[in-house]
Amino acid sequence: MTDHQLAGLTPTGTISQPADRRRVVFATIVGTTVEWYDYFLYAATAGLVFTDLVFAPAGKEFAATLAFLTVGISFLFRPLGAFLAGHFGDKYGRRVVLMVTLVLMGAATALIGLLPTYAAIGMASPILLITLRILQGVSAGGEWGGAALLAVEHAPKSRRGAFGAAPQIGVPLGLLLSSGVLAIMTWIAPGDAFMTWGWRIPFLLSIFLVVLGYWVRRRVEESPVFTELAERKEEAKAPIAQLFRRHAIVVIVAAFVLVANQSVGYMTTGGFIQRYATNPDGPLGLPVGEVLWAVTASAVTWLLFTLLGGFLSDKIGRRRRFIIGWILLLAAVAVAVAFPLVNTGNVGLLFLGLALLTVGLGLTYGPLSALFAETFPASVRFSGVSIAYAIGAILGGAFAPTIAEGLVQATGTTWAVTGYLAITVLLSLTASLLIRDRTGIPLGHDNEAAQNERILYGRR
Repeated sequence: MTDHQLAGLTPTGTISQPADRRRVVFATIVGTTVEWYDYFLYAATAGLVFTDLVFAPAGKEFAATLAFLTVGISFLFRPLGAFLAGHFGDKYGRRVVLMVTLVLMGAATALIGLLPTYAAIGMASPILLITLRILQGVSAGGEWGGAALLAVEHAPKSRRGAFGAAPQIGVPLGLLLSSGVLAIMTWIAPGDAFMTWGWRIPFLLSIFLVVLGYWVRRRVEESPVFTELAERKEEAKAPIAQLFRRHAIVVIVAAFVLVANQSVGYMTTGGFIQRYATNPDGPLGLPVGEVLWAVTASAVTWLLFTLLGGFLSDKIGRRRRFIIGWILLLAAVAVAVAFPLVNTGNVGLLFLGLALLTVGLGLTYGPLSALFAETFPASVRFSGVSIAYAIGAILGGAFAPTIAEGLVQATGTTWAVTGYLAITVLLSLTASLLIRDRTGIPLGHDNEAAQNERILYGRR
């Protein structure tokens, strides 16, 4: 076997051709970008649009809280999506689940773009909006695990971090795309026109993005790890039951690894910064378009550091990469760089504050796919990574914008938000210290006995 062939070995020992690997990377990037474009589009418009058009009868302050709660309520249904995707993904494969989640998310997003306002249909408007948001939550709960595993399980073991960063950059790309399209629409349809019809166009564009994502994903081969399990008829019969019987503690620890990334990241992806900075009754009252462009630019720095985090984890190990990332993120949060810069009321300094946060965010998000894939055994891997991610998203990101909004209203300052974020970073740092570094561990079914052992410090 040549050196070139050895470099292309998949976790199962079969040879993966460069063209196949490029197709997998492209498919995971496109698919997750579409998914997160849809998801973040709602989060951004929750405070900017739905506060006034759907929840206004509740009163100004309470309407904003309700809008942010709808951002969080979808997280409560992520575990349902994760359980369903994990069960079917471990039984029938990663690829089919990814096709279903993509279509479900796109359909829900397009329907939000057609939603009548409260003035048109009364209470039916918020009820329909919440229903569609729940469908988005179910889809998001199943999407990430499948995309992460498809990328990592196709990768040579020496490049899992780099391959695993592919679905991760779908998050900043989704934020960049959603914020960018909204910013363009505030220019095309300024003022009342944006509130009347301009906000709907980005939601309806999801139809075309989903068609593109579906076409790309159809051309991708199934994960070699699952193919091996299927050929041997060794798919888990009840993967979720097996997961919790043997690895319940591992699921919880892995979930806490994600908490800080979600809580800090959802300051922008959850729409809190956008609402806080543009609220005409708030301390800043910045132009909506300018703030959206600043968020869009910070998504670029997030993307770059996410890629860097994945690549570096192949060089120095996943666990060490996470610890460094958390320390940098804690420094950015604890020194309170972000909110004092936001509170200057200068859009350029607002961008700088957000960009500084993206350093730690990217370095702890890029290696996540590889870390989670190497943490769980092959037969229950889809269930493990999906459920751990869903729980971490609830604990960290679900109500982070609502908590931040409540803290600002209760204290009149953003210092309480800084303290809250610092606590979440310390929790994730602690969880990262508990997980053993298993960088490069064989992922195939033949090594499942080793995969089941020595996952956490203090446990076998």
